[in-house]
Amino acid sequence: MSITAVPRLSVQGLAKTYRTRSGDVPVIADLTFDVSAGEVACIVGPSGIGKTTLLKCLTGLQPITSGSARIDGVEIDGPPEEMALVFQEYTRSLMPWLTVEKNVRLPLRHLRLSAAEREERITAALAAVGLAGAGAKYPWQLSGGMQQRVAIARAIAYRPEVLVMDEPFASVDAQTRFELEDLCLRIREQFGMTILIVTHDIDEAVYLSDRVIVLGERPARVTEIIEIDFGGPRDQLETRATAEFAELRTRIFGLIRKAG
Repeated sequence: MSITAVPRLSVQGLAKTYRTRSGDVPVIADLTFDVSAGEVACIVGPSGIGKTTLLKCLTGLQPITSGSARIDGVEIDGPPEEMALVFQEYTRSLMPWLTVEKNVRLPLRHLRLSAAEREERITAALAAVGLAGAGAKYPWQLSGGMQQRVAIARAIAYRPEVLVMDEPFASVDAQTRFELEDLCLRIREQFGMTILIVTHDIDEAVYLSDRVIVLGERPARVTEIIEIDFGGPRDQLETRATAEFAELRTRIFGLIRKAG
């Protein structure tokens, strides 16, 4: 998929410091990177480097201490309407007393949509994640992988410009993880969304990304931004078996190990 040169998400000199009784604790220092429209970018780095804190700043859940983050040039100073967030803990984000269809419907309540358009979005979102016949079920009746599909369907029904995912596949088995990774790429193609993912899985970052943003040092900085271009559709077996995949995985692992 071709990537436009215009950044959808722009981060410039972003820093985050927590104020405590014992003094200021800097977590993120001077992060600068762009994510282009239609791009899948993954953020990786050692545990505790501040990846989740960064996502909270980018999604407006926490204030930025200094610097800026913008969507289409508009500064983020609260949860942006153009953004949706998928959490790792899908069991906490889904409402167990609501059906799958009603969970997907939740974020649409505040949008000015006709009844027909609302139903079309719900139907399309469930079909996109392979749950076309599951609307009447409850989350607790589904497997973990299917529950995460519901969380993803809820996000894409909202039709955000930027889909942010925090370790979205960490709580499922390996086979389901591969299926959800491919689902993520299909969503990008079908809906033209820009996707930003935080992950600890280096193989996942290499497989999914157009670019991998590697964080290091403490407070966190961008160590390197690595371009990834496999030159065609990705396949879980063929892509992962290439020498280029192995080289990229080793390179990123080396950066993270050095930073850690």
